[in-house]
Amino acid sequence: MSILQDIKDAFRQPNNTLKQLILINVIVFVVLIVLRLLLTFTVGPGAYDYLMSFVALHSDMGTFITRPWTLISYFFTHQGFLHIIFNMLNLYWFGQLVREYLGDKKLLSLYVIGGIAGGVLYMLSYNFIPYFEDRAASSVMIGASASVLAIVVAAATLLPNYTFNLILIGPVRIKYIALFLVLLSMSGAVGDNAGGNIAHLGGALIGWLFIKQLQRGSDMGRPLHAFFGFVTGLFKRRPKLKVTHRRNTTFAGSSNGSATTVTGKPSQKEIDLILDKISSSGYESLSKEEKQKLFQASQKE
Repeated sequence: MSILQDIKDAFRQPNNTLKQLILINVIVFVVLIVLRLLLTFTVGPGAYDYLMSFVALHSDMGTFITRPWTLISYFFTHQGFLHIIFNMLNLYWFGQLVREYLGDKKLLSLYVIGGIAGGVLYMLSYNFIPYFEDRAASSVMIGASASVLAIVVAAATLLPNYTFNLILIGPVRIKYIALFLVLLSMSGAVGDNAGGNIAHLGGALIGWLFIKQLQRGSDMGRPLHAFFGFVTGLFKRRPKLKVTHRRNTTFAGSSNGSATTVTGKPSQKEIDLILDKISSSGYESLSKEEKQKLFQASQKE
């Protein structure tokens, strides 16, 4: 019961998207383990395979049309401990950066749009590239790798010189980690898991595009959140109309104890000081205002 309460608390907490995404993936993984055991012992292994056909993404367009929800369900579904552990670790490490710097909404956008883009590229490749013709009718795909790689590449595009300390290797800039993962997916695009690696590349492309568009002032996730807002609004009770008045005490650059808002482009001296602080103490040591300044500096005029 305490585990169930912890799960409920995680979904009740605001601004907790990263933990919620990881929990959903883990819960689906555990449920499928239990169902696989029960179905195999009671009905037979074919029953579990039939169940998986309703959550995995099919490359066959005719099958996909009858199960369109699989374009979403596939990137919350895993088989094998190494599969989910690798994905969830990368989601946690790089998701923390995206969440701290851009917020929970951007993190959710990257996860969902990256997964959808990976799934679409997978289906298009298997249906229109002659190399995949012999396997297009029977291929299925599961896993959050496309979504995760979208977040990895987004973090590396946003903060290319941020470093992770890797075991046996030491500090490595995340742009090189992202590049390695992209090259690994490219090399596997003609192997046994070609479909999965093609999906990874679709996610990686979205991660790069998302940040570049954001730096130009365009949020690719805005339509997604408008849809989420519409759906959640249908289930919320409408509050009674209430008119209140509150004095505004927030001024740009105020120093009287009120909240401050960073406006305008920071100077090069300020950016140099922030970069020095990252080099010496890490990105986590930055204040919210310093993170805002660093992001503003990345905007194009």
